[in-house]
Parts: sequence; structure tokens; C-alpha cells
Amino acid sequence: MRAKLIASVVAGVVLGAVAAIAVFPEARQRLFPQSGSATSGKALIGGPFTLMDATGKTVTDQDYRGRYMLVFFGFTGCPDICPAGLQLISAALDKVGPKADKVTPIFISVDPERDTPEKLAAFVKNFDDRLVGLTGTPEQVAGVAKAYRVFYEKTPNESAPAEYGMNHTSIIYLMGPDGEYVTHFTPATSVDAMAEKLGKLL
Repeated sequence: MRAKLIASVVAGVVLGAVAAIAVFPEARQRLFPQSGSATSGKALIGGPFTLMDATGKTVTDQDYRGRYMLVFFGFTGCPDICPAGLQLISAALDKVGPKADKVTPIFISVDPERDTPEKLAAFVKNFDDRLVGLTGTPEQVAGVAKAYRVFYEKTPNESAPAEYGMNHTSIIYLMGPDGEYVTHFTPATSVDAMAEKLGKLL
């Protein structure tokens, strides 16, 4: 069991690292410098989305304009990476203090078949009352995942098909009040490091 847990955590971190290298220009430049050339441009992260909140109400990215968003993708049945990420978000926002009032932390389910709005709402409240859980139709979830360059897929359970797992990108995105990408973290980021960076950016 311990070996399986460690493997799952490592897989989540690796997925996050691969996504960062693929999407963020500064990460590619640091890891794979090219002499005589410079990398420029913004990260291709974020965009319009339409999802559903805990009450079943339709919400869009426009509902969060004017506020920072900490956006994290996962699912309620996640045994390790998601709880670690949500605990990190909660602890970092607590440490930031009053500036955290500018932030809406959002957890978007990549398992819309099982994560109903009610189930998702109960799950996120286990970590922090500020957390907003969003889900939607499979098409809506696929759309927002594509906008945020998030990979996810089912991991079949042959003995119990309904109890499948989910592999998914484990990056926590900080989006600005204008909806543009600002920076990112992973569940492996320390609380102090995340709080310090947020405190400087907010």
C-alpha cells in the first residue's frame, strides 16, 4: 500500500513537471537553454469556461473577474495528490492573511461522471470554506481542461469498473483578476514558499 501511495504521488509530480515544461516558456528556457535565441511570450494557460457550482447554477470565468483565482484540477476520490494540494492552498491562504480575501480558490473536477455538485461541495468544505467546487458535463470539463492544458484519464479497475481512478495534471494555477496566467505551484510546494510568493503578487 505504501509503495502504491508513493508511486501515485511521484506520478502526479511527474505529470506536473512535464506539463510545466511543455506549457511555460520560462521553464523550457531554464531546462533547455538555446544559445543565441530567447524565449518570449506568455504561458498558454486559461480561457473562457462554463461549469456548474455546488447549487447546480451555471458559472463562467467572467463570474470571477476582478479577483485572483487559484485553480486546481482533481477529483473527490483522489487518495493523495488532491488532498495535499487543497491542504496546501488552505494553509497558504491562511498564512497570507488579509490579502487572501482577493483570491477565490477553485477545485475543478475531472471526474464529472461521479462528482456531482453536492458531492464536490461537501468534499471541498472538508479543507476550507473558501474553496469553490466546480463540475459540469463531460464536454464542459474537457473544454476547461483543454484551456488550462490539463491532462486527465481514467485508470480502469477491472475487478470493480465503477471504482476507477483518475490520472491528472497536478498544477495549481494562479490567475489574475483579468483571467490571465500569473504563476503556478504544485502540491509539493511548501506552505511558506507559496504564501511568500502569493503575498508578493497579490
